[in-house]
Amino acid sequence: MGSFRGVEVDQRWFKVLPGALLCALLWGSAFPCLKTVYGIWEEQGFEPVLSDYWWFAGVRFTIAGVLLLLISRNPWRGIKNGPKLRLLTMSLTQTYGQYLMFYLAVAVASGSLTGLLASSGSFWWVLLAPMLSKAPNPSRGQWYALLVGGLGITLATAAPGTGAGRPLLGALLMIAGTGLGAVGIIEFGKIGGAIGARAATGFSLAAGGVLLLITGAGAISHMGELFRDPVVILITCWMSIVSAAAFALWNHLSTIYPVPLLAGYRFLIPLCGMSESLLFLKGESAGWGLIVGAVLVAGSLVMMQRAKARDLVGAGGKLRRGLLD
Repeated sequence: MGSFRGVEVDQRWFKVLPGALLCALLWGSAFPCLKTVYGIWEEQGFEPVLSDYWWFAGVRFTIAGVLLLLISRNPWRGIKNGPKLRLLTMSLTQTYGQYLMFYLAVAVASGSLTGLLASSGSFWWVLLAPMLSKAPNPSRGQWYALLVGGLGITLATAAPGTGAGRPLLGALLMIAGTGLGAVGIIEFGKIGGAIGARAATGFSLAAGGVLLLITGAGAISHMGELFRDPVVILITCWMSIVSAAAFALWNHLSTIYPVPLLAGYRFLIPLCGMSESLLFLKGESAGWGLIVGAVLVAGSLVMMQRAKARDLVGAGGKLRRGLLD
């Protein structure tokens, strides 16, 4: 057992893992889903431009946000009384900015590579949290973990395997997007109990989705071509549900468990994204760089969490057994 925000919480790994793994599986499914939609467009002879990608993203996240707001308890009161600037910042970063980059990254690179590069969000959190919140600076162990993770990302980008597309451009876009997503997570942590996790996440997704629709407004004239295939409509609905469920669950978990504890489980997200892409996308296979890079990235995330745990113990903090298990 351990306490978080004055409440006793069981922090053992087998209590935390199911929720974290479910989030990872849901988020991971987005990569093969997006590549499948892009493949359908290619088969139909439709050549999307930037506005098409952003409009498609906007539809997904607007629906997801509205779904969350509908099942939230008194969301409008929470939004009215909550910290509006932090909510707006969360929307601009976690949804709008992150997925402005994300959808382009998946378009130009493979689903397996971009899935693995989702791990860079954890690295960004370690680097940005000290600047944007009261988190301590990275320790020596965490710096070593960041170097190992950076090496893993470099190798994965250098030799990602077949169907890689333009891996360097995809990597740059994905890393930039996850950086913005990390800022959104940090801002959500500052909101506290002023607004419920579902309402805050719903507002972030809906507002960010509307901004994506505005940015991609050029696609309105040929919107019918984007959603001509029923499979595209079904995938859009699925990804909307995935967004609503995964973001709400992860943000809810962040109200139950310390963020450093949850950060130790983020290695599941890139592994699920990469694995699901390799499993469901026929045109992709893993190169040696992707395989070695995945091992290094996963190892670095575990190293980072262990280093954090050791630092807390060394500082005399009350670290529960569940954080180390």
